Amino acid sequence: MLGPAAGLFRSLGDPNRLALLRRLAVGEARVVDLTAELGLAQSTVSKHLACLRDCGLVDYRVEGRQSFYTLTRPELNDLLRSAEALLAATGAAVALCPTYGAEETR
Repeated sequence: MLGPAAGLFRSLGDPNRLALLRRLAVGEARVVDLTAELGLAQSTVSKHLACLRDCGLVDYRVEGRQSFYTLTRPELNDLLRSAEALLAATGAAVALCPTYGAEETR
């Protein structure tokens, strides 16, 4: 039964996807807004939004020729806040973890 939970955390395991989710937690945004605010290429934002859509974490609405992306579940805000609290409580332990923390610097 841990497979779906592992899949969820894998979907959250990319820094760009986390940045997108944190931004969308503030409110809906268009791809052009996300690229400007996060400093990412349009193709990168679109690719990660597609992944998050496939996971059911974000959705969009169309208005004219524009798509506005938003989080689908308010529980995601709680999860992100809990993760930030856990990281604050553990300090740099996760970043220094030889298995996972070192992966970010490679």
